[in-house]
Amino acid sequence: MSNRIGWIGLGRMGEAMAKKLIKAGHDVNVWNRTASKAAPLAEAGATIVASKQDLASCQAVFTMVSTTDDLKEVLFAEGGLVAGASKPRMVIDSSSISQEGSAEIRERLEAMGVGYLCAPVSGNAKVAKAGKLLLVASGPKALYEEVEAMLQAMARRVMWVGEGELARVWKIAHNTMFGVVIQNLCEITVMAEKAGIPRHVFLESINDSVVGSMYTRYKTPMLTNLTFDQVTFTPKLLLKDMDLGLGAAKAYGVPMPAAAATRESIARMVGRGYEDIDFAVLLKEMAADSGLELKSENVKMSDGLES
Repeated sequence: MSNRIGWIGLGRMGEAMAKKLIKAGHDVNVWNRTASKAAPLAEAGATIVASKQDLASCQAVFTMVSTTDDLKEVLFAEGGLVAGASKPRMVIDSSSISQEGSAEIRERLEAMGVGYLCAPVSGNAKVAKAGKLLLVASGPKALYEEVEAMLQAMARRVMWVGEGELARVWKIAHNTMFGVVIQNLCEITVMAEKAGIPRHVFLESINDSVVGSMYTRYKTPMLTNLTFDQVTFTPKLLLKDMDLGLGAAKAYGVPMPAAAATRESIARMVGRGYEDIDFAVLLKEMAADSGLELKSENVKMSDGLES
């Protein structure tokens, strides 16, 4: 298989993942709606193209966008990747979108003879830069095996979980847990601090306990020093994923009371106007509800992502 790869979508995650492919020696060709965001990729060795259809001659094109509608637009709208006569062999999508939307996209692509893999990941841009993403894929097993080495260039581990849209279900479940964990972590951190335990001490102890994880470790510096402007994921995007999680739970007949309560907490943050800020600002909201005024502790903390 040719190592010429297309990439559409250079947000925080897309840029970090595409750079990993370049570093692995792949010929990466990039299109992004905001052309200026592609400049760092050009400096890293990528070829910047003028239109999405310039990527149609690639063997594989990765997409990493925000919503199902965004993905449909970059693929099928006028000037879209597969809207012309030439089409790539396959599309590999790492966006967080609905199972139903993904199935519709698969049907349209496969009718055109274009293969389709779902390939969502666990981790934020900092995790991606450290090479510690988990990538979970679904779709035809033969396609997965064909590009497995390519996927491994971007992650510490890759897994195939089955046919069709099963990786979407995995990602929806993953991000639903993401929300529930940050909700509970903020609640217990405020409780501990209000009782008298310094925030950084409490978080460090949690990280070293049986309930600590990569997630709690890499959020600890932000929660300790209140650096919510160092955005990894916004409340609005988390709310979208909580809604996807509750929608899937309804479809499969699964009650999710913890997720439902968390969804309302995240919706409140969105309603209060938190936009270009990290969703961990939830800590500030929890503290305010408890009559606690938070201050940065200005403590250097490890995020657990050092190589």
